[in-house]
Amino acid sequence: MVNASLQNNRPRVPRRAVHGVLLLDKPLGLSSNDALQKAKRLFRAEKAGHTGTLDPLATGLLPLCFGAATKFSQISLDADKRYLATLRLGATTTTGDAEGEVLQVRPVAVTDAALAAACAGLTGEIDQVPPMYSALKRDGRALYEYARQGIEVERAARRVTIHAIDIVSRQDELVTLDVRCSKGTYIRTLAEDLGESLGCGAHLAALRRTGSGPLGLDGAVTLAQLAELDEAGRDRLLMDADALLADAPVVRLDSEEAGRFLTGLRRRVPLDDAPQVRVYGPEPKAFLGSARVTAGELISTRLLSPTEVKGLLVIEEPEKQEHSERTSA
Repeated sequence: MVNASLQNNRPRVPRRAVHGVLLLDKPLGLSSNDALQKAKRLFRAEKAGHTGTLDPLATGLLPLCFGAATKFSQISLDADKRYLATLRLGATTTTGDAEGEVLQVRPVAVTDAALAAACAGLTGEIDQVPPMYSALKRDGRALYEYARQGIEVERAARRVTIHAIDIVSRQDELVTLDVRCSKGTYIRTLAEDLGESLGCGAHLAALRRTGSGPLGLDGAVTLAQLAELDEAGRDRLLMDADALLADAPVVRLDSEEAGRFLTGLRRRVPLDDAPQVRVYGPEPKAFLGSARVTAGELISTRLLSPTEVKGLLVIEEPEKQEHSERTSA
């Protein structure tokens, strides 16, 4: 009871209105949400969210959005991804990765030519059945909860696109692949499908995300590196929210048109149709939000508020009263 009382009396760390995007190099063993919460505490941020789940087994790029930048997190969620995937040929497991129990071991007699052909055969639009050990929900419960109870439920196949599979290296049964794919692709399922195509079985031994949309690991930091910095040093790592749309065309508006755009009004523009553009005011750094162009109309999809436009990376110190913690996951 004494310890609980001391914990309740411990002063709360004041939160700040932090805005921007952090490129985090997620460590092995942490869930995406665990990594997010650790970074959020280091920044003392009021609001934060990640842009796509990485399993604890996986490492690599996990863009984190703070404050106003969370409005654009869905863009990164929907973006294509890139991975370095290490497969172990010759063995299948209960989970499709190295954390599961071995189900079957088969001899590996796979030539490099056969491996290349199997990779080519899985390139393009393919149907994947989501693995039981996944966070997909069924009747309000994650599939992995059923799997841990030995229950297998029916899953509908999902169409994904594998843009390219390049063989990076091969050492006996270990094969490392560079995979570029659409959102929603399960790399462990891809590993299992590749193993079956080769006739020897396979599972995912290691996974590292190297890209998400236009973002890569260049400039990404680990939690350990983040913890070594002071607050000002951490703030300097934040990028503007438009980093999430760096591969989208730019539309620039004058002051009057920018003001109208921020109210949600459609604007006439002499532009070809585009599913996504990033919109700026007359100032070089005046990012206003995202939009699409349809039949000569600029139609907003995500907008910043006028206050946020003044400086997305402005760090506002907390007011004296306590802020309630708000988390966007």
